Amino acid sequence: MIELEGLTKRYGEKVAVNNLTFTVRPGIITGFLGPNGAGKSTTMRMVLGLDRPTAGDVRIDGKHYDQLKDPLKYIGALLEAKAWHGGRSAYNHLLCLAQSNGIPTSRVREVLDTVGLTAVAKKKTKGFSMGMGQRLGIAAALLGDPRILMFDEPVNGLDPEGIHWIRNLMKSLAAQGRTVFVSSHLMSEMALTADHLVVIGQGRLLADTSMADFIAENSRSYVRIRTPQRERLLDVLHEAGITVVESGAEVLEVDGDKSEAVGELAARHQIVLHELSPQRASLEEAFMQLTAESVEYHAHDGRPAGQQQPAPRQQAWGSDWKRG
Repeated sequence: MIELEGLTKRYGEKVAVNNLTFTVRPGIITGFLGPNGAGKSTTMRMVLGLDRPTAGDVRIDGKHYDQLKDPLKYIGALLEAKAWHGGRSAYNHLLCLAQSNGIPTSRVREVLDTVGLTAVAKKKTKGFSMGMGQRLGIAAALLGDPRILMFDEPVNGLDPEGIHWIRNLMKSLAAQGRTVFVSSHLMSEMALTADHLVVIGQGRLLADTSMADFIAENSRSYVRIRTPQRERLLDVLHEAGITVVESGAEVLEVDGDKSEAVGELAARHQIVLHELSPQRASLEEAFMQLTAESVEYHAHDGRPAGQQQPAPRQQAWGSDWKRG
């Protein structure tokens, strides 16, 4: 378990991490999200004692990192994929780590096999691709068979097979009761991997909740409807007290999870439906909604500021709507 309490880090006048308090618990995968510059990497570095907090505290199974005896047996981490000497082989890199942490030599071959690098174990790491480097970094994190794993952007450079492998590896580690803390900018991948989310923006805690609750609380769910009998359906929904949003010439939208109610009303009034589909926001949409005011670096589509295309207007039809 990783426990942060009031964790703060300042660099001069800049506050990189601002009074963070949360707990990363065992048995689940906790995703760590935030825009660029939010303070994620700085937070992870403080967990490992690489940066000293300006204020607050962070503990690993109740201890500071520098109090851990043989720390690789407590916590394994991937922060910098190429944190090795390029003149060493993958095997010798891991062997040095094992010998300095009291880890049996046999463990080196085990983790090389786990990450799929056995065939290149004796090759110098300076010739490794980015994906191979990621695998070696993950092998180093697994070397001490720790109860806590911390990964910063673990899928960087991995091919589809590698991404599938690391996703299943993290799920397997969590299923064994280990603590898994992972940072990533790939929302689609995080949505498939994480059980719980910690979201920060400009160094501050924005959310500490389950994946399902995060999406539900920070996004809109609605029912998308297409019908050739649009005016008739608008009348029926109005009479039932259901508010409708007109999205484009052919699409109607009803907020909330009302697909069954809309379908039953349409059937009762013999209205043909070409589409009746519940729509739920993705993790990416919910993340963008929550962190919109915390984004430090903004980009645009190439047009000068002030010339961006406005969002299309939507017409809402509620209980006060009357047809002319």
